[in-house]
Amino acid sequence: MPQMTDERVRAGLNREEDLSLLNEVSVKTAGVSHLEMCIQCGTCGGSCPAAMDMDHTPRMLFAMLRAGMREEVLRSNTPWICVSCYHCVVRCPQEVHIADVMYTLKGMAIKVKLYSDSTAPHFSQTFVDMVETYGRSFELGLASRHYLKHFPLRLPGIMPMGFGMLTKGRIDVAPRRIKQMKQLKAILSRAKKLELTS
Repeated sequence: MPQMTDERVRAGLNREEDLSLLNEVSVKTAGVSHLEMCIQCGTCGGSCPAAMDMDHTPRMLFAMLRAGMREEVLRSNTPWICVSCYHCVVRCPQEVHIADVMYTLKGMAIKVKLYSDSTAPHFSQTFVDMVETYGRSFELGLASRHYLKHFPLRLPGIMPMGFGMLTKGRIDVAPRRIKQMKQLKAILSRAKKLELTS
């Protein structure tokens, strides 16, 4: 029986292993996740610059995956707090692709609308929409849409920074489409078909 640390108690982790969720996440993760190789050493959480803001460390989240705690995992803020610095991946002794697993969990949470705060999923969807439309991000449009939807009262405070970036040519006023949009659309279409079959 695993030791009942405070973190395990908070997560409600007192059930037997049910590896179906862990296997599902592993299969949905791009490349080879090595998720099943996690030895619960805690190096990931100890390496994470954002761990203090997570409701569960990555180690704990992986233990919850092993326990089949689907709703609790998908409601966790941990994948949304992950800054994709890959420091945990570099230090993991089992070479678990932790950041890639976090992307998978975000996608799964969006699909079934299991998240406590819509700010990050909306930002993510706006970014994806822009890439699908232009082939690249359009920072001014992305920031404007995001702040208008979630933080309209903060807009006056960031306008001087935005103006400075515009005048120094750091961001564009209008979006620019990449040259090979047809090829990008074919790649994205193929990726969506592959996602449906997995």
